[in-house]
Amino acid sequence: MWFPKRGWRLQLLQFIAVLGSLRMFILLSQLKTGESPAYILKYQWLVYTDEDESPEKVCNCSAILQGEKDEIQQAKLLTITKDFQKSTQIPDEYYINATKDCSEFKMRRKYITFPLSKEEEDFPLAYSMVVHHKVHSFERLLRAIYAPQNIYCVHVDKKAPASVFIAINAITSCFPNVFMVSKTVDVVYAGWTRVQADLNCMADLYNTSTTWKYFINLCGQDFPLKTNLEIVQALRSLKGGNSLESEEMSQGKKKRVMNVYQVVDGKMQPIGKTKDPTPFNLPILSGNAYIVVNRGYIRSVLEDKRIQALIEWAKDTYSPDEFLWATIQRMPGVPGSTWPNSKFDMTDMNAIARMVKWQWHEGSEGSLQAVYPECKGHHVRSICVYGAGDLQWLTEQHHLFANKFDADRDLIAIYCLEKYLRYKALTELV
Repeated sequence: MWFPKRGWRLQLLQFIAVLGSLRMFILLSQLKTGESPAYILKYQWLVYTDEDESPEKVCNCSAILQGEKDEIQQAKLLTITKDFQKSTQIPDEYYINATKDCSEFKMRRKYITFPLSKEEEDFPLAYSMVVHHKVHSFERLLRAIYAPQNIYCVHVDKKAPASVFIAINAITSCFPNVFMVSKTVDVVYAGWTRVQADLNCMADLYNTSTTWKYFINLCGQDFPLKTNLEIVQALRSLKGGNSLESEEMSQGKKKRVMNVYQVVDGKMQPIGKTKDPTPFNLPILSGNAYIVVNRGYIRSVLEDKRIQALIEWAKDTYSPDEFLWATIQRMPGVPGSTWPNSKFDMTDMNAIARMVKWQWHEGSEGSLQAVYPECKGHHVRSICVYGAGDLQWLTEQHHLFANKFDADRDLIAIYCLEKYLRYKALTELV
């Protein structure tokens, strides 16, 4: 391809963009027609197809992912019908029975049981998965992120129904690299035990394997936006750095770390007592529960005396998961950390850990004040629970995962996203 001297860089960029758009169009078109390129035929048995007897197959995922309003509206109407909702429910007992034959279970559910590339094989990841219900959502998430070279620790809330624990335990028993956490806790919303659940998995993962490179923590309502290869490539590009929200705490949140809180009747409540200063006069930074950090960061969390003191100090604060990891990320000496100066602040939009849509940051398309477009699903605690209409925008983001999804409210959003990711993972084999 020849470019004239004047404006050749711009034209080159435009040409590359066109190629990228063309590749995406071909990919989405193949999702719609079921046609497979030659290099995918070898792994055809791993492709999610309409023959899988999923009730969601009536939807045109290609059109939904391209933002076609009629198809999105049709999907939205379908998800609220009682017949569809009933047909998509999978009882816990199904997984308990299906996993009695692990080979059959993995084959029927189309798990990828071999590394798809040398690059992925040489860059194993560690996952903490904290869940408390909806086994079917957990299993779909595990399937979407599963790779045999990775390692997965699963924490099931201590107060979860017995059927949830038994079913998830049965699923994990089918995989040598997926295990239940050694110590469970009763997770309380905005309480310390939410952090403790991740800490327990961090310790188990660190002590179980010495080869994994990065740690990612998930909850049951997360879902990936990237393939495993894309995740590996994104993490390699960090060059040993971490990626998580870490910025100055707003005035409205400071009371969470200035006052003592305790669990009262299952909820975090202030008890009218002021907190002592932070150990070592550490500056407290604001963040969220979701992190992408290197192995050295986890070693520091488990062994650094400064961090151990901070952990003890944080146990009677409100929502410690929204400042602990962010604060550790700005501590000198922690591998992959950045300096505490505000010039190094990282917002959730710039970090790659998680795409979360907050209601007060949404706005109409083209609004200069809005951080992102309006939620096409619904809101829970001011957080967008994504609908099928959010998929086109989500797949354009740089984040590795998104939160929240709810299979009981909009299974089509998950179905089309997992179908898109699986097809994309297999096309990367070329």
